[in-house]
Amino acid sequence: MKKILVVEPVIAIYMFSYSLNAPLVQQYLYRRIWEETTNSTFIDDDNFSHCEVNQSDPTYLMQKEVQEKAALLAMKVGLSGAIPSILMAFILVSNGERCGRKISLVLPVLGSLIYNIFYSMMSYFSLPLFLLFPLVFIDGLCGSMATFLGGAFAYVVDLCETQKQKIIQIAMVDLIFGLTSGLGGLISGYIIKGIGFTWTFAVISLLQIINIFYVSFCLGDTIQVSEFQPQSLKEGLKETFSGVYVLFKSSSCRKRTSIILLLCTFMTYLFTMFGGTSLYTLYELNAPLCWNAVYIGYGSAVSTCAAIVGFIALFLLARFLRDIYMVYMGILSYIIGATMAAFATTTLLMFLVRLPAVLLFVPLPILRAMLSKIVLPQEQGAIFACIACLEIVTGITAGAVFNSLYAKTVAWFPGFSFLFSGAFCIVPLSLLSCLMFTSWHEENLVILVNEDSLDENADS
Repeated sequence: MKKILVVEPVIAIYMFSYSLNAPLVQQYLYRRIWEETTNSTFIDDDNFSHCEVNQSDPTYLMQKEVQEKAALLAMKVGLSGAIPSILMAFILVSNGERCGRKISLVLPVLGSLIYNIFYSMMSYFSLPLFLLFPLVFIDGLCGSMATFLGGAFAYVVDLCETQKQKIIQIAMVDLIFGLTSGLGGLISGYIIKGIGFTWTFAVISLLQIINIFYVSFCLGDTIQVSEFQPQSLKEGLKETFSGVYVLFKSSSCRKRTSIILLLCTFMTYLFTMFGGTSLYTLYELNAPLCWNAVYIGYGSAVSTCAAIVGFIALFLLARFLRDIYMVYMGILSYIIGATMAAFATTTLLMFLVRLPAVLLFVPLPILRAMLSKIVLPQEQGAIFACIACLEIVTGITAGAVFNSLYAKTVAWFPGFSFLFSGAFCIVPLSLLSCLMFTSWHEENLVILVNEDSLDENADS
């Protein structure tokens, strides 16, 4: 069977499944905690969820307690898979040049399959919630989301011949993320109402089985691994870490400074953006919005439109603006949206929050492309391994910080976390300014890469 080099279907199916899973898990855990805390069945009608807005009512205090417990549980569960996720992402993605890119794709999909099968069983049999901790640990051992993203971006970059192609292809992958995530979020509410949690998790599992089949039997690899020699575990780990070490050690001072500043900018912006947006579901379930699953899906659909607009803006602005200016615009766009979300107390206003934040995803593909531009082809695996590890560390840290912050402030000002998120953007903006005024110049990219190429040839 002839293999094809089209990874986009894998990305689309995985992200669609993930976008179905994320709000599904949050709402399932919220309902379980509600039932265990109140000893009553969670009520969800056709328009709004069961939600008390009268602050003097005992039910209002109870739902605040449920909000706090749900946020803290999400934080603890996320932390339980942190260490294995970081280790596996680093090893799998950075070894892509030696053992191929497909392993970084198929293992996370396998982990997601196990994850959703277990959730389906948990929903059907009402298994205790503490079993989530070993489940997330197992998912982390398979690499989880960051390993998949690192492998997918490295796979796409391998197929690019020019620097401009890298920006467009990385942005195209992010567009697929946005489209499939919005579609999954939109229909998640209808699926939950139609077939319930158990069968929705089962449908997601079926999608992952399709993905595993495609990656294993239909997808070709961008890396030839026929000459790859088996190594001991000790030698393999040594090569893995030495590859990233050499990336920084052998680079010139200008290149090393640029890489560090770009990675720090990427990490701090991802921290504040991921932390803020991950609270949307809990915030929308809370008073005074009191959204149900369908309304939450509508919100995801609006976010999809924002992702499409952001991609179009990226494609058009790339012709006229330098990369770094587009990152500035995306961060400022997110700040405005986060500030609006903090004071969104009506359904209409919460939908409108997505409009000024249409460019919030633009900085991520731009920063990835900027990092990819200044490293050699054989260093792509190392740089994307660094990005993948930072994504895991940042995602886990952001989840812990923002869920804890939300749990502590939900009783007196639920929107405080969004204000904090917007204010924290001063950090990536400052790092970006340092980069612009010290070491980053578009016209010097070729010089930086050529310098390293000449040094490498001289050493050989």
